Amino acid sequence: MRKPGTGAALAALAAAQFTVMLATSIVNVALPQIRDGAGLSDGGTTWVVNAYGLAFGALLLAGGRAADLLGHRRVLLAGLAAFGGASLVAALATAPGPLIAARAAQGAGAAAIAPAALALVMSLFPPGPRRGRALGVWGAVSGAGGAAGVLLGGLVTQAWGWPAIFYTVAAGSLAVLAAVAIAVPQPGRRAAGRFDALGTAAVTLALTSLVWGLTTARDQGWTDGRVLGAFAVSVLLGAVFVLAERRHPDPLVPPRLLAGGRVVAGNALMALFGSVWIALFFFLPLYQQQVLGQSPLLTGLGQLPLAGAIMAGSALAPRLTARIGAASALPAALLAEAAGLLWLSRISVDGSYLTDVLGPSVLVGLGLSVAFVRLTDLSLDGVAKQDAGVAGGLVNTTRQVGGAIGLAVLATLAGSLTANSTRPPLEALTDGYRTAFAVSVGLLTATALLAAYLTRSTRPAERKTAMRTIDDTAPVIVRLSTTIDAPLEKVWALHTGIDAWPSWNADIDNAVADGPVEPGGSFRWRTHGLDITSTVYEVIPGERIVWGGPASGIDGVHVWTFAADGDRVTVRTEESWSGAPVEAAADQLGQALQQSLESWLAALKDRAEQPA
Repeated sequence: MRKPGTGAALAALAAAQFTVMLATSIVNVALPQIRDGAGLSDGGTTWVVNAYGLAFGALLLAGGRAADLLGHRRVLLAGLAAFGGASLVAALATAPGPLIAARAAQGAGAAAIAPAALALVMSLFPPGPRRGRALGVWGAVSGAGGAAGVLLGGLVTQAWGWPAIFYTVAAGSLAVLAAVAIAVPQPGRRAAGRFDALGTAAVTLALTSLVWGLTTARDQGWTDGRVLGAFAVSVLLGAVFVLAERRHPDPLVPPRLLAGGRVVAGNALMALFGSVWIALFFFLPLYQQQVLGQSPLLTGLGQLPLAGAIMAGSALAPRLTARIGAASALPAALLAEAAGLLWLSRISVDGSYLTDVLGPSVLVGLGLSVAFVRLTDLSLDGVAKQDAGVAGGLVNTTRQVGGAIGLAVLATLAGSLTANSTRPPLEALTDGYRTAFAVSVGLLTATALLAAYLTRSTRPAERKTAMRTIDDTAPVIVRLSTTIDAPLEKVWALHTGIDAWPSWNADIDNAVADGPVEPGGSFRWRTHGLDITSTVYEVIPGERIVWGGPASGIDGVHVWTFAADGDRVTVRTEESWSGAPVEAAADQLGQALQQSLESWLAALKDRAEQPA
């Protein structure tokens, strides 16, 4: 029986992410019907949305770490089962309490699904063009899920009533669960370590307090005692989390995850990006229904061009990145999205869908999708496989929390302007929406400028000497890292002691250095049946070594960097392969290189951590 390929696995994982994003927005159009059907107050209606986002955002880090420790595939399947079960309970609910509780349970299931699915995508597709295409698919379904939720919510509600929304999500979840069980292979070994119970509880409750305070502030105001109390509790628990992380041998967010800087930059930018993303899907359907007077069905259909633009932009993201470079693609995408929101900031009370919504929706969708793909890639760049789950949880957390903050601020601002306006009601409402879109333009423009600064390449003029790096256009690129509990001197000596490689790395049959390990020197080694002669391009003792050269028609460049933190060392490796043999079999050679480097890092870690 033939095993499913990576294409089928990607489709199943993308469907899981689509389901999570769909549930975020599918209730938006049906809120009036849900309020009447379940006997909700206006405040209770808000919590049909907030309960999902609150549980989702607060539990993402815990879900990611659980996936690393228990297994990404196992946690994904459990999350899908819980998500589907909670959806069924929501469909059957006839009172506010069970409905809101079911929405919270949906959010908890989503917090397991999102990081586990993203970690599996990153493990199936090593860095390079294939990962770029995979993340393009991921971006398409992530962005389209929000738009499709509005569309599907309108269609289903109008045809069969609001419970059918949750029946639909439940059926879809179970179908995705079956697809994942069939198509997604069992990954390799799980991360070692113990679960940080105190840190997990502290950060989960801190995020819960923060998101609850933000969502409550939208209705009660920023000076409400409960809101201020929630913020104070969030700060206190955040401090407890930091202290717990410093003392635990296996912290929830390993320091090595943040050591390189790119993960930090990616998450900071994702938080700002998310603050605008979620607000867009909140305000645009409201303008279409409350000002333009569209029905739920027409409002949902009006999201189709936005969803189509998101899918098209995600598919084009790898090509755009290859053409103008990774450092330029992200700011350009953010500015394109800002231009679309600037267009939306000119909506009017006597406008129409064709003149006020269609054009900017397409422009926003194209920019949003490319930016999301680039930010996801940046936030997971160089992350070791054993940290992929928590890294996926972290990037989803920053987007959710950023979205909660952005929506709270923008909704409060828009609502305040509308409430204090002396203009007719619809004009006052439109003024509030216009202001929200205008402020979003400023946020995205600032994010684009910050992205250009944080992701810029170091210029040769800023270096004492020119530094050799990998070929970013090569068909095969792999980036990996690991953390070794050993002194830097020991790790460096093992790694650069070329003649002794066969004694600790079973993949290497023999290795001979032709002279000192210094720029211009060379060494000969045999691995996986290949005889290779490598030239040393650069050596910064204790920090960096670069070697490479042609072998069997493949031109490789290999960069190793070392960062010490006391008696712990983070080793990062980047390697690119180019040449005709690579272009003919990029997928197979990419997987082979990924496995080879994983084995090398594991052997180096094992030998370095052995007692002297």
